[in-house]
Amino acid sequence: MHTFFKTTVLTALVSMLCTSVSADEWKLAKDEDGVKVYTRSVEGSKYKAYRGVVTIKATPERIEQLQEDTTNSCKWLYRCQQLKVLKHQGQDSWTYMRIEMPWPVAARDVVLHIKTEQAGTGGFIRYLKGEPTYTPPADGYVRVSSFEGKWQVLPKAAGTVEVTYEAQSEPGGSIPSWLANSFVVDAPFNTLQGLRKAAESR
Repeated sequence: MHTFFKTTVLTALVSMLCTSVSADEWKLAKDEDGVKVYTRSVEGSKYKAYRGVVTIKATPERIEQLQEDTTNSCKWLYRCQQLKVLKHQGQDSWTYMRIEMPWPVAARDVVLHIKTEQAGTGGFIRYLKGEPTYTPPADGYVRVSSFEGKWQVLPKAAGTVEVTYEAQSEPGGSIPSWLANSFVVDAPFNTLQGLRKAAESR
């Protein structure tokens, strides 16, 4: 019995430690206007991952509708210059996006394979994975060489949803450190602000 008690306590302590370490991986970089942005370093990369979280007065269906409207979603996606669907197959789709950059940095383009899964709570998760060789890069654009991310939309109380946007990428070419550091905060912050405005403006 004594051994069982010690084992239980040890297991609980290890669990608490692991949870603490996991929580410390993400560091709060911005908390403004109801949007929280976290960043963390990624082993083997000089570019940080980012995570943005916001609560929106909307249903999961409304968010899904806005995301699938590629013509208008480019208006609230940060620095989106062009967005179009290349292929749609079941719960999978492939999209092409052009991303404008401040001078003198070259604009980027990226092909994303998006897989949508329904969450048990009535929400959904979209997993994003870059496929840089799916199409040739366009003239005047640098192809994003790697991209991993996800959208998570979960219903909450009183007709709201919690939206999480998370990603990490290797943008290809050369990016000044000041731009890289600002992008990982500005991208989720402005994107989620724009999505919330679009979702709540009807």
